[in-house]
Amino acid sequence: MTKPFRLQPLLNLAQINNESATRRLGELNKQQFDKQTQLETLLQYRRDYQARMQAASQEGMDPALLRNFQEFIYKLDAAIEQQLKAVEQSKLSTQIGRGEFAGTQRKLKSFDTLQQRHVLTEMKAEAKQEQKAMDEHTGRVTAYKMLDTEK
Repeated sequence: MTKPFRLQPLLNLAQINNESATRRLGELNKQQFDKQTQLETLLQYRRDYQARMQAASQEGMDPALLRNFQEFIYKLDAAIEQQLKAVEQSKLSTQIGRGEFAGTQRKLKSFDTLQQRHVLTEMKAEAKQEQKAMDEHTGRVTAYKMLDTEK
């Protein structure tokens, strides 16, 4: 009878942790993508607004309207700066998540390797036991045949 793998609870825990780290990394990648997309949207909006301001100023514009355009562009610049920081923070979080994922992968692989070794050892022991039983059986059959031929 084969012995159970004594580290099975740890292997199960490593699998759960790996699945959790995989989901977390997926979420972090999505957040990073979303933040990058928001940044690109803000940058595009600023370019469009800047072009509209230049076109309007070439046609002649009221100074108050020009000031409003400029203030709005400054607010866009502040939002862009804030979004740049959010993108950088998201990149750092994703990098940490990748490290955690790699760690759970290594641990899972280690426990999996130990389980494979355990299974192999058990299979060898079982094969050895079967061979021993077969040898004993063959020995008994041979002994009975020898006794029968001597009679």
